[in-house]
Amino acid sequence: MIYGISYTALFFFIVFVGLVLGLSFYFGRKTKSASSYYAAGGQIHWSINGVAFAGDYLSAASFLGICGMIAVSGFDGFLYAIGFLAGWMVALFLVAEPFKKLGKYTFSDALNSTFKSRLVTLTASISTLIVSIFYLIPQMVGAGDLVTPLLGLPHWVGVFLVGIIVIVIVATAGMTSTTYVQFLKGGLLIVLSTILTIYILKNGFTLNPDHKNQAYHEFLELSPEIKDGKVERVENWNVITQTEVQGKEFVNLEKDGVSRWFDLVQSDNRYVLKEVLSITEDENGTQLYNGEPKENGNFYQVGHLSKIIVNGKEVDKTGPVGPFEYLNIIKESTVVRFTNVKFLDNNGNVSLFYQNEIEGKDFLLPGLKYKIGKGASLWSKMDFVSLMLALFLGTAALPHILIRYYTVHSPRDARKSTILAIAAIGTFYILTLFMGLGAATNGVMDVESSNMAAPLLARAFGVVLFSVISAIAFATVLGTVAGLLVASSGAIAHDLLDGYFNKNLSDVNKVKAGKIAAIVVGLFAIALGVSFKGMNVSFLVGWAFAIAASANLPAILFLLFWKKTTAKGISWSIVMGIVSSLAIILTSPSMWALYGLNPIDAIHQLENPAIISFPLSALTLFLISSFKKNIK
Repeated sequence: MIYGISYTALFFFIVFVGLVLGLSFYFGRKTKSASSYYAAGGQIHWSINGVAFAGDYLSAASFLGICGMIAVSGFDGFLYAIGFLAGWMVALFLVAEPFKKLGKYTFSDALNSTFKSRLVTLTASISTLIVSIFYLIPQMVGAGDLVTPLLGLPHWVGVFLVGIIVIVIVATAGMTSTTYVQFLKGGLLIVLSTILTIYILKNGFTLNPDHKNQAYHEFLELSPEIKDGKVERVENWNVITQTEVQGKEFVNLEKDGVSRWFDLVQSDNRYVLKEVLSITEDENGTQLYNGEPKENGNFYQVGHLSKIIVNGKEVDKTGPVGPFEYLNIIKESTVVRFTNVKFLDNNGNVSLFYQNEIEGKDFLLPGLKYKIGKGASLWSKMDFVSLMLALFLGTAALPHILIRYYTVHSPRDARKSTILAIAAIGTFYILTLFMGLGAATNGVMDVESSNMAAPLLARAFGVVLFSVISAIAFATVLGTVAGLLVASSGAIAHDLLDGYFNKNLSDVNKVKAGKIAAIVVGLFAIALGVSFKGMNVSFLVGWAFAIAASANLPAILFLLFWKKTTAKGISWSIVMGIVSSLAIILTSPSMWALYGLNPIDAIHQLENPAIISFPLSALTLFLISSFKKNIK
């Protein structure tokens, strides 16, 4: 989309970043020991830790990704919220209290509490780094997406800003400042999402979702002259080309020197050309948006209802509605989605976004993204089950979540923190349903990035609300990235250097090593955030959950509940989980597209690996622990 700088947004951005950095420097003066740097000295109150849990967990994937996926894919996007929340049941009932009793600073500490094995230390620290890096990617992508409408700057600038600010946060005060940043942004995110949801319900629905000083774009419909399925003539337009893509016909027309694309559809026994959004790129890399340079602003936010049904009657708009009435109206109405197709044309690469009407009741049911019903392929069904398995099992195995149990005083406080986190997270995910649906119907969707659904929806209701929510979303990324860097620095300094390589670092040197590690990992995360631009952040987080569930959870559960578990069994299960999940991810259709190859030609059609990698990891641990003696 085309964005300009918002000075109001810039003001709130500076305020929040200043507040976050102020907290970091304040607590930095008190951070002297390894315990305070990696685990806040175990002195965080359970209530603060519970909200901080929510702040850590409600990352860019939750606020940006889930809202965007609901706006694009309806109920299938909400499945991520269900899976993310359900995963906390595993954390509450199986992991929280016993895990607190095992560790000191890191995930490796807990696994090695019985064995004192260098092999366990090595594999657990590598797993922590890999999971953290995969979780860092979507946070940095989300940061880049946020800074574009917030500050009018390129994507890479947002990634760089988040990386630098978070490096400062972690390098100054570690887990203490990270906890309070997460507490602050977790609480504010829930409050502001509630306010945005109230705005959505108060606004209701309209066929033409105009916003302040900006009317909703009226898409052209032209009547062509057709012969043998080909467009021969359109009044006042020159016919350039007609291209068939995925069973649909797209026609390129020219008028007043501007080339536009249209979707040829048959409606009421006649042919109609419906305007689509287009991005074309010639062999020199020059991009045109709807046939014009980007700076002309001839590219639009989209998302509306083509038909509104209230109590069986068709209306142009509604007044304020209640939450249940809101969902019922969408169910009875018709939603216009925008579907993307890409192809090569004589003039270069063409990316089109065409209107795709769908009944509201189908929009609120599974099946738009994950085909699991009648006629669905085996790959599609496996992919859905695999995603749900990863989300359900991954939460309790995320290293940056697990180390938060060490910030409270007792196992009882760990359990109470988890309960409060579940309540806060559950409330937020209910709000994401309304925010996602609101973005889909209020003409605020950026077709280039579904991640911007919630912030742009806020902008439709006022620049102040947009500015505050965008700044909080930015803080959301900061808090989560900070937690990931703490986990990563602990894995490098405490586990690898001190534990595996036996450097016997002093308390002071262990903190210094952790800070240096945070800087290195932060710079690496910046590079990855730029590379994965454009991908939905919830989708990317699904990969991190899958790796965590496969590599870490079998080790945790077997250690806690099976007395025959051995160090070698844990180590090889982690290796199997990492290798199998990464192998499936790196050969998936999405990665094939990132390599510049055709996704259909990928080695397999499975996007989410957990359905294969988790059982392999668990089986490996069982077999090796059953037949091999523990190696220390």
